[in-house]
Amino acid sequence: MSENMWDYPGTAGHRADADLTGYKVDATDGNIGKVDKHSNDVGSQYIVVDTGVWIFGKEVLLPAGTIVSIDADSRTIQVSRTKEEIKSAPEFDKEKHLGNADYHQQVGTHYGAHRAPGTGTSDRPGQGRI
Repeated sequence: MSENMWDYPGTAGHRADADLTGYKVDATDGNIGKVDKHSNDVGSQYIVVDTGVWIFGKEVLLPAGTIVSIDADSRTIQVSRTKEEIKSAPEFDKEKHLGNADYHQQVGTHYGAHRAPGTGTSDRPGQGRI
């Protein structure tokens, strides 16, 4: 998988022209919500997931490097993190955090520290980048 937390892994099945909005997102231990927004900007790729009632209607930002697979037929994205790892991520506020380098650093560090075995994404703090 990708060495950069902010790029889609080559094996995930991502197409640059794909609109992932509305895709169901599954953590390793169950569904976490649907994609509300996504970025295809190289070096700053991510999905924003609307968790609905799962964690009190909040949205979470997941770097593209956490994505294991994208199934266009079932409109489902599988990520390599647990619900708890996602729930414990730095709080996300769309108005404050999109494009914010400090926030991306925090998120990259959080998910890098919670690297799933065999994902190939960096587990060194500070390796998530914009």
